Amino acid sequence: MKDLVGVLYNSVPSGVGTKGALALSLDDERELLKKGARWAVERGFGTADDLDKTESGGCIEGADPAAVSGKALERGKNQQGTLGSGNHFLEIQYVSEIFDEAAANAFGLFKGQITVMIHTGSRGLGHQVCTDYLSTMEKAAKKYGIKLYDKELAAAPFNSPEAQQYFSAMKGAANYAWANRQVIMHQTMEAFSRALGASPRELGLRLVYDVAHNIAKVEHHTVGGTKRALVVHRKGATRAFAKGHAELPESYRHIGQPVLIPGDMGRASYVLTGTQKAMAETFGSTCHGAGRLMSRHKAIKAAKGRAIWRELEDQGVTVMTAGRTTLAEEMPEAYKDVSNVVEIVHSAGISKKVAMLKPLGVVKG
Repeated sequence: MKDLVGVLYNSVPSGVGTKGALALSLDDERELLKKGARWAVERGFGTADDLDKTESGGCIEGADPAAVSGKALERGKNQQGTLGSGNHFLEIQYVSEIFDEAAANAFGLFKGQITVMIHTGSRGLGHQVCTDYLSTMEKAAKKYGIKLYDKELAAAPFNSPEAQQYFSAMKGAANYAWANRQVIMHQTMEAFSRALGASPRELGLRLVYDVAHNIAKVEHHTVGGTKRALVVHRKGATRAFAKGHAELPESYRHIGQPVLIPGDMGRASYVLTGTQKAMAETFGSTCHGAGRLMSRHKAIKAAKGRAIWRELEDQGVTVMTAGRTTLAEEMPEAYKDVSNVVEIVHSAGISKKVAMLKPLGVVKG
């Protein structure tokens, strides 16, 4: 495990502001913003089947690169195929428990199986898009008479020029994130292949699902007995569409959408499935993760004098990180117990437990 984690750490760049192996020209980057994961697959990073197993096929149509600032493009041109920092991770896990055999079989999961979970997004490009448009939206809120209780809730009417321009830029950032995870998945498969001396196919490496957790999308949902087009913004939330939904891969349509809930690096993560109750009550949404119990500052203070990496190693978890303070910020007790959180959404019926995944090896930024 230590060797494998080392190969992954050297194969997938991580850390604040890290540059990747893909140096994009501005033309490449603009094309990527329009195509998302398709851009990556066209260049040999994965297969068409990956797109089928990715939310929205890995691309939201209508992204306008012209709506993305030069500063955002500059930040993004060297960060494609990089993990980033903070709570982003690449984690080797094993399936410790199966709760729903039928769903697990459909997703190709079985007890004792090795899995890999990748959690990252649109890197500096997406962060810059947000920074750029917060200023725009603050002005727009005044213009349209919207009272703000918190400036970070700045908003504009959806059909206004400001909102439409932001929405086009956000689509580009979402597409960048899908491409990024697609490239990292390919890098991960190659790292496994090098470390274990077998091809990804021989190792049984394939994508189960890729789902976003910070994104706004136009979707159709029933409100008051009428089906309407709504802008659904999932922040700290993730999609949980029920079986039969037309957007799901055909192989999963009889079961429902795979829902990925990452936990902390010392306890567990989960795979769930979407439900009809979620469609009726939460616009097809569920939680994204456990949520923090401690601020990053408080976690660093609580970890003073401790060797978090050794504590994890004693639990059987090998970890490598680029940032000196990352392990302290991200130590397990800084987060709620994901099992408790998942039990709540399971009991509420807005997503149903399929499998529990326990960590073995972790790469952090």
